[in-house]
Amino acid sequence: MSQKVLLTCPPLGLPVWHKGKVREAFDLGDRLLLVATDRLSAFDVVFPDGIPGKGRVLNQLSALWFEATRHLVVNHFITLDLSDLGLPPEIERELFGRAMIVTKCRRIDVECIVRGYLAGSGWKEYCQSGTVAGIPLPPGLSLNSQLPEPIFTPALKNDTGHDVNVTQQEMADRFGRDLTERLVSASLDLYRFASAKAAQVGIILADTKFEFGLLGEELLLIDEIFTPDSSRYWPLEAYTTGKPIDSLDKQPIRDYVESIGWDKKPPAPKLPPEIISAASHRYETVLKKLSAVLAV
Repeated sequence: MSQKVLLTCPPLGLPVWHKGKVREAFDLGDRLLLVATDRLSAFDVVFPDGIPGKGRVLNQLSALWFEATRHLVVNHFITLDLSDLGLPPEIERELFGRAMIVTKCRRIDVECIVRGYLAGSGWKEYCQSGTVAGIPLPPGLSLNSQLPEPIFTPALKNDTGHDVNVTQQEMADRFGRDLTERLVSASLDLYRFASAKAAQVGIILADTKFEFGLLGEELLLIDEIFTPDSSRYWPLEAYTTGKPIDSLDKQPIRDYVESIGWDKKPPAPKLPPEIISAASHRYETVLKKLSAVLAV
C-alpha cells in the first residue's frame, strides 16, 4: 500500500481529448497519449479510492496483448516510450509504465463482447429467456457453463452510464452489415487466441470486451485489451458450475460493497485498506502470469 496511487493525470500542457472513468487521453495531432490512472470504477460509479498499481497493470498488459495479436487485427498501439513528447522529467517518471502513444482514429460506439461461458448479465438473460443477446442457447445450462461456441453479444456505448445491450441485427441496423460482420469476426478471433494463451498459465478467459475504431476504412482495435477491467478471468483450479467463481479482478471490492448494502449510486463508499490490497494483488497476479506467455 506504500505505492503511490495516481487518481488523476498530472498537468501535461497538452489538449485533453477525452477523460474516461479510468483513462485520460491527450491530443498529439494524429496520435493520442493514453494515461491509465489507478481510478476504480465498479457498477459504473467511480470510487474515491484507487487501486495501487492498477493503471500500470492495465497499460502494460494491454501493450503485451496488442503486440501479441497484431497478426489477427491491426491495432492503435504505437509505443510506451514517451521521450519524444518533451515532458518534464518528473512528469515522465510519474507516467512511466502507465501511458502509451496510440494512433488517433474514429471510435465505433459499440462494445464488442465475446462470451465463452455463461456468467454475469448473460446468465441473467438466459434464466429469463434461454437466450443471450437474443441468441438461443441449449436448455439446462448452469451458471458458469462453458458455451458450445463463443458468442458475440454487442452493447451500445454509453460513457456516462450503463451500456445498452443489443442484438447483432440491431447492431447491423445501426452500423451496417459489412462493418458488423468485420467486428464479429475480429472479436471472435481475438477471444479464441487469448483463451488459448491464458489456458497455458491456468487462467480461464470467461468473457471479454473490445473497442474498435476506423482510420479511413481500416479497422483498428483500440482502448485496452484483455485486462482485468475488460475481461472476466477465472483461476482454472477454482472453476465450478452452479455458483459464483471468485474472479481475478476487482471482485473483492464488488463483494464488499454488496455486503454493506450500497445502493450502487454515487457517491461510492470508502474502502477498507485490506479490500484495496486484495484487489491490487489480483491485478498484479494476472499481469505476472500472462506476461509469462506474452513476453516471448
